[in-house]
Amino acid sequence: VQLQASGGGLVQAGGSLRLSCAASGRTFSSHVMGWFRQAPGKEREFVSAIRWGTGGTYYADSVKGRFIVSRAKAENTVYLQMNSLKPEDTGVYYCARGNSLGYAPADYYVWGQGTQVTVSS
Repeated sequence: VQLQASGGGLVQAGGSLRLSCAASGRTFSSHVMGWFRQAPGKEREFVSAIRWGTGGTYYADSVKGRFIVSRAKAENTVYLQMNSLKPEDTGVYYCARGNSLGYAPADYYVWGQGTQVTVSS
């Protein structure tokens, strides 16, 4: 199984970006797809997650109300719509897959390669 993240880029504060994470191989209803980010010099942190089967969504407090996670089962793809972006949202964004909901990187065992998001002030 591989995860391919894309959609990052440079955007001004207040702008929007949509990240995509395409999974090769089958994704099961029990799987959870997560988004994490890592800023320079900081630890990787949880951003959002979605249960593949139920579509239940979870967000870090820092992005709640601004980011929306969704999935397209037919495309085996997860999306992260990021609105009202702030400079502190800058970092490398990773998608990941786990067997249960978790908020730590160790809870996920398959990782994509990451996509850079830079928000200028």
